[in-house]
Amino acid sequence: MLDLLADSALPALLRRSATAYLLVNAAHILGIALLIGAIIPLDLRLAGAFPRTPLPAIAPLLRGMALAGLTLSLVTGAALFTTNPAEYATNPAFRIKLALLAAALLNAALVTRSRAWAQVLSGARPPPALRLMAALSALLWLSILLAGRWIGFL
Repeated sequence: MLDLLADSALPALLRRSATAYLLVNAAHILGIALLIGAIIPLDLRLAGAFPRTPLPAIAPLLRGMALAGLTLSLVTGAALFTTNPAEYATNPAFRIKLALLAAALLNAALVTRSRAWAQVLSGARPPPALRLMAALSALLWLSILLAGRWIGFL
């Protein structure tokens, strides 16, 4: 199955064209930058930092930026995966990254679908449980970043 994926048109293009690979890789880094650059300030604010910054004003913007970065990094990451799927699939750091990503996405879904999130958007202070989930989110996303860097060293 992974061999079929590796033999398809997109990975062939990426392996054949240094420019195509460069552009997809740069887009992946841009996606990560948008995601981390938006989610960490949002998580910090939800956790209690920067109390003078109104959450209803920044939360929708930062969430939207994080979603755009997540989308870009997932699409480009999938494309990069296809260039050598058998190697990535057996790489422990890659597997850890995917597990952390699943946990971070679950945490984000729980946060943004919670009653507390709706209340925060209306101007309420984040309750302790939401503050804890925000701190966990920051830890998860930074751990994903580290696991992603670790892939190349294993």
